[in-house]
Amino acid sequence: MKLRDVLLAALQSLPGTREFHIHVLVASPHKHHGLFPYAQPRPRAYLQDILILLSQQATPDAPRVFVTAVEVSVYNIPATSCGILYVSKVDATGQATAPSPTATLIKSLLTYYTNPETRPIHIDTLWIQVFARSQGQYLFPNSSDHSGKRVLTDVKLCAWWKRNLSEVAAETVARNAGVGMKLCYVLPGLSELEALNTLHFAASTPVPSSVQWTYGHQSSQTDIPLPCPPSKGTYNLGHSIPSFDDDPKSRFIDEIAHTTDGDGIRSPEAKRPKSALQQTNPKDRQGEDVDENKEEPRHQGELDKVTPDEFWERMSFRQECIAGAVTGFFWLGIAYPPPPADSHNSSVPSPLAPQPGQVAPRLLKRVVASLLNGYDFSTVKRAVRATETLEGVIRGLCENIGSEPAEAKTDPYHLAPLLFQRETTPEPVRSSAVLEVPRTPKKGSKALPEVSPNPFPEPVASLETYESYIYGSISVCNPPLPPKAGAVPASNGVSGSGKDTPAAGQVTILTVRKKKRKLES
Repeated sequence: MKLRDVLLAALQSLPGTREFHIHVLVASPHKHHGLFPYAQPRPRAYLQDILILLSQQATPDAPRVFVTAVEVSVYNIPATSCGILYVSKVDATGQATAPSPTATLIKSLLTYYTNPETRPIHIDTLWIQVFARSQGQYLFPNSSDHSGKRVLTDVKLCAWWKRNLSEVAAETVARNAGVGMKLCYVLPGLSELEALNTLHFAASTPVPSSVQWTYGHQSSQTDIPLPCPPSKGTYNLGHSIPSFDDDPKSRFIDEIAHTTDGDGIRSPEAKRPKSALQQTNPKDRQGEDVDENKEEPRHQGELDKVTPDEFWERMSFRQECIAGAVTGFFWLGIAYPPPPADSHNSSVPSPLAPQPGQVAPRLLKRVVASLLNGYDFSTVKRAVRATETLEGVIRGLCENIGSEPAEAKTDPYHLAPLLFQRETTPEPVRSSAVLEVPRTPKKGSKALPEVSPNPFPEPVASLETYESYIYGSISVCNPPLPPKAGAVPASNGVSGSGKDTPAAGQVTILTVRKKKRKLES
């Protein structure tokens, strides 16, 4: 089932009358070697990026405006048959009609991957990881300047994620019998009792009783297999901490990996010249030459000394976790029962094979870069203009790439505009008669990237892909959300943050009666 259709079906149950327009960009999988960069051996993983843009139309005559954006990374590790879904960014413009569709969009997205019948990757274990940190804006530039956007506080954001993950877990257990479930969370700097009380008082609705949370990290449990377990008899922190983009624990493990006993970065040892004895008697030094030429293991800093418990204890003193706001790390692990015996005969496609509806990773990155750097969502007027422009850009990218022929157009009609776009005349290419001697580049300290080519070509987006997989819309016509006690709907029928406006009650002015003094006779 298509991800776009699942999200639209979930949005149809929201209260109120409005129309949603959604763009779902799913990039084709590609090789990724930075998930566990300090693991030995380093596992091969495949990364797939997803971007979801949701716009709303309050009335048929009203313009569209973006209300929610979600960026997700899905990792597939075939060696352990494990998948990791990392929620990278979630943001809203604060211009949605009550109730906000963000929670419904998140839960339907996570449920799509927890359901084996709809999940597009073949895995036996799934880990959902979230880092909750409250900020004014993530994906919509200048949206924090909009007066209608009310950003959740640090504690309320952690409670919001805990409640949504609990509902996803409860639905997964009710739908799939025999699955193993483990939910963990850590609020750096808070003890278990402090974290429990903090989230309990901040939660607007209670957590489902069928879900049990454990205060601790994912490496402290043994019920659900880890994505990259170390070999028997060895220990390395690099097997327990995955690295994601813009993640505080990734920056911390980088520092640990480059820390030595002297709290500094070890420089490469200088080679000493061989003595005369070594040069004249090579046979006598043959045994030592073998030891000298033996490749040394890669420097791992303090990774073999720091335990996961110590790592998370020291995370409480990191700048991202002690900047005056509460942050939270959440894990949802699911172990699925083994498939029936007859299903093993069915062929499993390659994890690199692109599926219908997917786009090239460079197209998705181009859309994300355009969203972050080229638009303004500080006012309703600017947000409407940005929505119209970006939606046109996405459609245009699909149309242009899909309709462009393989060979370049060389007729004068298409080459004429290039004469006015060129700023300077290019220098003529001079062919040298003497060929340069090929030289092997110097080996750097970084690990070389994987040079094996992808056996599958990148998918080419087209107008058919856009209409069948990327873009979709749905009209919602349900009873409105009942107003809260002491609240009235906004005057224009649309509240910027999806919340009700307090009612303007009658003001009664009380007069102060002065106490009369007794006159002295």
